[in-house]
Amino acid sequence: MDDQVKSYLYNILNAINEIESFYINQPKQFEVYKVDIRTKRAVERNIEIMGEAMNRIMRKYPTITITNAKKIIDVRNRIVHGYDNVSDEIIWGIVIKHLPVLEKEVSQLLNEE
Repeated sequence: MDDQVKSYLYNILNAINEIESFYINQPKQFEVYKVDIRTKRAVERNIEIMGEAMNRIMRKYPTITITNAKKIIDVRNRIVHGYDNVSDEIIWGIVIKHLPVLEKEVSQLLNEE
């Protein structure tokens, strides 16, 4: 894996860590998330970053094994191009269910080198 792909993986990891940092001083609850417009937009932006980084990784290194890589790219595209149809429930589901898996996989890939 080349340094550029590692950089993209670090970008994904940093975006995940930033999302997690939003919940240091507030509860990680959907009811809180859906009324906090600043946090919602910041989470969406970080998901955009992850999706773009994943897209670049997949173009350069298509054999990389990351669960839901295509879905991550699709969500990024939905946020960017279908901004008026972004579901708080779907974004929250990503934060709660999928980011922990992605964080583990990205960390493992970075530790392999």
